[in-house]
Amino acid sequence: MNRSLRIFAAACLAAAATGLAPWAPAHAQQKVLKFIPQADLRILDPIATTAYITRNHGYMVYDTLFAMDEKFQVKPQMLDNYEMSKDQLTYTFTLRDGLKFHDGAAVKAADCIASIDRWSKRDALGQKLAEATASWTAVNDKTFTLKLKKPFPLALEALAKPSSNVPFIMPERIAKTDPFKNIEDPTGSGPFKMVKAEWVPGNKVVYVKNTDYVPRKEPVSWASGGKVVKVDRVEWIYIPDSATAAAALNAGEADWWEQMPPDLIPLLAKNKDITVKNIDPLGSMGMIRFNFLHPPFNNPKMRQALLYAVNQQDYVIGIAGDPKNGKPCYSYYTCGTPLASEISAEPLKGARNLEKAKQLIKESGYKGEKIVIIDATDQPIVHAQSLLTLDMLKRLGLNAEVQAGDWGTLITRRAVKEPVEKGGWSIFHTWLVGPDMVNPAVNFPIRGTGEKAWFGWPTDSKIEELREAWFNASDAASSKKAASAVQQRAFEFVPFIPTGQFILPTAFRSNISGVIIAPIAFLWNIEKK
Repeated sequence: MNRSLRIFAAACLAAAATGLAPWAPAHAQQKVLKFIPQADLRILDPIATTAYITRNHGYMVYDTLFAMDEKFQVKPQMLDNYEMSKDQLTYTFTLRDGLKFHDGAAVKAADCIASIDRWSKRDALGQKLAEATASWTAVNDKTFTLKLKKPFPLALEALAKPSSNVPFIMPERIAKTDPFKNIEDPTGSGPFKMVKAEWVPGNKVVYVKNTDYVPRKEPVSWASGGKVVKVDRVEWIYIPDSATAAAALNAGEADWWEQMPPDLIPLLAKNKDITVKNIDPLGSMGMIRFNFLHPPFNNPKMRQALLYAVNQQDYVIGIAGDPKNGKPCYSYYTCGTPLASEISAEPLKGARNLEKAKQLIKESGYKGEKIVIIDATDQPIVHAQSLLTLDMLKRLGLNAEVQAGDWGTLITRRAVKEPVEKGGWSIFHTWLVGPDMVNPAVNFPIRGTGEKAWFGWPTDSKIEELREAWFNASDAASSKKAASAVQQRAFEFVPFIPTGQFILPTAFRSNISGVIIAPIAFLWNIEKK
């Protein structure tokens, strides 16, 4: 019996012996959904961070003007209707009746304008929309307009952006907060309310049904349609030890485990009361992200060297466990989507070439600088990649080490710009869901805007020029050509290294129904018997 199985068995025995667990519900008279999230919630502001745990929190408490459905079509969400002028320069939006924030205040045009303004200062696509914007104007409390300097065909797609950063609507008083300062007030107008008094970082987050929320009439599809809440209360129970989490689900002390390590999937699949299922239609992309501010990865030859040393199949197996749940993807765009290609991917796609990698390391002038990989042991996707990368760097003779913590610590530390000897970092690993990497507009790690770039802060004017050319493409063929040019430059500059495409199944008890097939675990529409 391996170590994970032994821990799992011990946890099951402990749960059986006590008859309950420390997260047993205190609200038995209500329908309480007990959900084990992918990580601990540390940051409440979904505009200030791209962390998916915070994005998921955002979907609980906020709503959006538009939403993307499963066919990538833009649908009104908080809006009753909208119009676009013939010259494509003016959009007029009208809010639905009955929209209220959790504090009882009506949602107004001013709230929407302030929220979009704040979002557009942090999000990559939002920044492009802002560049094209002449003004946002409130006509009255329910109607507002967007006037553009020039047509921006992605305007509605930007406002319907499904993943980080999502343009959630907040009260104006909160949305006026500096976008580079975290908000702490979770007041939204979404289908759930956060019970902040019961929030225990490192343990539990509590949400209750927003009884004032008026769902749309359309069928639910991804983040669009009717967000009907069918439980009274949701408890996010953070369990960092995967065997303990598996035992909780197995014993019925939890209802749904969002994301599990692959070695425990067979155990849970044997339980007839548990459904193990892939609910993500696109899968996710793993990545190695570098710090561009300090040696050694401020040198492009060091980054290029790792292209020759990475074996994506190793990463896919390390993350997903089973080849059927993952595959290599030699593209900077989500494989299986229109812009994906293998243009210029030869260094990554070819057989591992450690000698070529060592040659580039020598040419870079590497002087033995310490390479610090910051790791999150409670995130199987991150932890598996970290260990594989450490092994690869050691094979190349590099002075590398892993500094481990949890995901909440990692997403805080990755914002540190100091060198490693002052608490900084050289590499971190993460993953992005498919919709976050389908094109140069939403693929935020590919950007080269320096201080305005994502963590790692790469600067590359060439990649930005090519991204601009993609935005200006007039048809599908020219769009494909322009996206390929961005990828070609990316394989030269190496803003990050894709490590493969994968799907990790989710697991839920048989008394749970209504799980939405989507790249994000949405908790509306869920019924608990």
